[in-house]
Amino acid sequence: MTIRTILVDDEPLAIQGLELRLQAHEDVEIIDKCMNGREAIRSIKTHKPDLVFLDVQMPGFDGFSVVQGLLEVEPPLFVFVTAYSDHAIRAFEAQAMDYLMKPVEEARLADTLDRVRQRLTEKRGQAEVEKLKGVLAEVAPDAVQDMSDGGGGELAANRFEKLINIKDRGQIFRVDVDSIERIDAAGDYMCIYTGDNTLILRETMKDLEKRLDPRRFQRVHRSTIVNLDLVKQVKPHTNGECFLVLDSGAQVKVSRSYRDVVARFVH
Repeated sequence: MTIRTILVDDEPLAIQGLELRLQAHEDVEIIDKCMNGREAIRSIKTHKPDLVFLDVQMPGFDGFSVVQGLLEVEPPLFVFVTAYSDHAIRAFEAQAMDYLMKPVEEARLADTLDRVRQRLTEKRGQAEVEKLKGVLAEVAPDAVQDMSDGGGGELAANRFEKLINIKDRGQIFRVDVDSIERIDAAGDYMCIYTGDNTLILRETMKDLEKRLDPRRFQRVHRSTIVNLDLVKQVKPHTNGECFLVLDSGAQVKVSRSYRDVVARFVH
């Protein structure tokens, strides 16, 4: 897999330094280098790269303006490069894969590229699923329905998040989805419980559900999602309700309207 990459920075020495460090990664192909934001937007629209290393501070169009200028097209993955750590929050708010501090450290760059490779593999896997659905829609429409219902196996699972970025108390936490035990809704905020930590995510329950694999994460109450892999006991209660006991010892009430979820454990 080749990672088609564009470098954007108004400082030639910064581009040269990053280009030199990227030479150690044989799967990274630098297809263009841009000196300002407007040039970057044109290049990204023309070349459709997989990845863009984007300087935050540039005269005129800064890095965030570049992202905004690409809202009408399918964007590449962005890694922001900055000399100031206080840009980190805005970088993640702009859906960046990561941010790197100048001068870029080789080990930090390698970690970032590992995450890029994972995301591109997931993205390309989903693209293959969509192509397959297009063919099946013509010759076997029933099979398309099966895939939509979760029969797509490992490829279907690739469209769900593996890591979730959560901004909480002025910090960015990269949360492994596997570690999430349960999620409670409080209006437009979600309380994410990971067993040893509780984080607040500003997102609706409906939107968050779309990012999680339904084969593992199920709603058991109007305002609660549970990681089914971390349920160790089911305790019956009155009126057809019950409690799920999680690995941490926490107990979550299952309302009657979600009893079908419990059936996965008792049958």
